[in-house]
Amino acid sequence: MPARVYSPPPMPVAIFNWSGFYIGINGGGGTSQKCWDLAALPGVVLSPTMSEGCHNATGGTVGGQIGYRWQAANWVFGLEAQGNWADFTGNNLNALAGSTFAVSGLTNETKIDAFGLFTGQIGYAWNNVLWYFKGGGAVVSDNYRTFVAGNNFFVDSASETRWGGAAGTGVEVGFAPNWTVGVEYNHLFLGSRNINAVTPFGAFSATDHIRQDADIGTVRVNYTFGGPVVSPY
Repeated sequence: MPARVYSPPPMPVAIFNWSGFYIGINGGGGTSQKCWDLAALPGVVLSPTMSEGCHNATGGTVGGQIGYRWQAANWVFGLEAQGNWADFTGNNLNALAGSTFAVSGLTNETKIDAFGLFTGQIGYAWNNVLWYFKGGGAVVSDNYRTFVAGNNFFVDSASETRWGGAAGTGVEVGFAPNWTVGVEYNHLFLGSRNINAVTPFGAFSATDHIRQDADIGTVRVNYTFGGPVVSPY
């Protein structure tokens, strides 16, 4: 009988494991479209409202995220909280300046200086590559200001914390044990609100009906706690 030829067992195949707690940083940019309608002046309620125009508030952002994911076969589920500093700023010449108002050069300005996201995730993994969708709640810190272009004369201002919804998608790649890098896009649905502006002396000056949403793109780096690689054998 010929001797049996020994065949070594197959080498185990490393499979990236997306389960575990993670923490990371992100940075990128965004834009928020703002549309203003004048709804009231002292002692006068306007119906219908009068359009003051729209503008895009754009700029950069940097922040961090923390979350947890669990993997079932190729499907990955997760929860995440994200907080970011932002500088999304923009303005437009008030469409009513020089007509309804005697002040020419009247300018509306907005700024988002921070935002947060609280979302759930569902994704599909091809080993160390994960494509996911996310959705949940969003909150932004909004600041509004009206001034006269040219001399920067301050007219009135307001601020608010506005809640809304968020939906997005991203792709993440494991590039080293416990480390991943990815890109992500989110759209924020921030609706419309009536905002009361006050003068520098604290007196009511106008009510503006302000509509807005935002689009944000970021690059993310995450560190996952635990073993990122498992073997099927």
